[in-house]
Order: sequence, then C-alpha cells, then structure tokens
Amino acid sequence: MTREWLDWEWVRAWCDQTGPELGKLTRSFEARHGFTPGENVIRLTTGESNDATSALVDLTFPPSDLTTLYSVIRDIALPDVDHGYFIHSPATAADHFREYGSVQVAGDGPALVFASDGGGHLFAVAGTGRVWKSTTASWHADFEIAADGIQEFLEHLGRRIADQA
Repeated sequence: MTREWLDWEWVRAWCDQTGPELGKLTRSFEARHGFTPGENVIRLTTGESNDATSALVDLTFPPSDLTTLYSVIRDIALPDVDHGYFIHSPATAADHFREYGSVQVAGDGPALVFASDGGGHLFAVAGTGRVWKSTTASWHADFEIAADGIQEFLEHLGRRIADQA
C-alpha cells in the first residue's frame, strides 16, 4: 500500500478547523489551571517564511511533506497543549540543520528535525515521510516512530487541542 503525500489544501483545512479549538483552549485555560496561558498560536506562511523555505530547499533536500507544510504554516507554538508542542519555522529548521545536521533513524536514513516538545524531545521527518521522535532530549538519541506522516502528526495535535479545549 502506498502512502498519500501531504496536500496543502488538507493543511489549510486543518488550520481552519484547529484554530477555533485552540481559541477555546486558550479562553478556558486560566479558569481550569489557575494561571494565564502562554502564546498558543498557528502562524501562517508569510513572504519571509516562503523565502526561508526556499533557502532550506537550497541547503538540504527536505522531504516533500515538510515543504508542503511550510507552504501553509510558518510555525506552531502550543506551550499549553500537554507538555508543549512546537513546529519550528523553516528558518529555525535550516539553522538547526547547519548546526547539527540531520539525525539518523533506524531503517529510514537521515531525517530533518522540524519540531520539538516541551520536554526537549525532537521530531524529525524522513524522506519516506514518516515522523520520528527522539527517545531523550538529545540530537544524538535513538528515534522511534511517532506518526506515519506529517498529516497523522497534525491530526494527533488537533485531537490533543480539542480534548483540552
């Protein structure tokens, strides 16, 4: 069975559906937790982030699902969803690649780090499109499969936001 690649229209629809849920989570957060939430936001692509995506493509050959994601989303900050999730901007992904290179995932070759969680674990996407999570907060950790692709990764985030809204 072949995997379908990420579609920009699906990503846009995910943003349209998840944005209001994120608003509900933010509005109810202080009453439920007793302190104000951080900045939970999905930032859409800008001309500057499109340039950064082009620079990332020039620097390394990122998986196509990642360039599709960056064609719609600049970055995501969800510090109050579970222990936090952060999809890095293309400029940050490029900076990390320059500093650390790609990560090696067993059986899937090199992968590009594009996200992290509040505990410092890294998420990387391989050329196959699969998303991997570091087992510890380290660039040199082992990685385990986190999702079949970026779409599944975003679906998981969307469910976590809705569950906490």
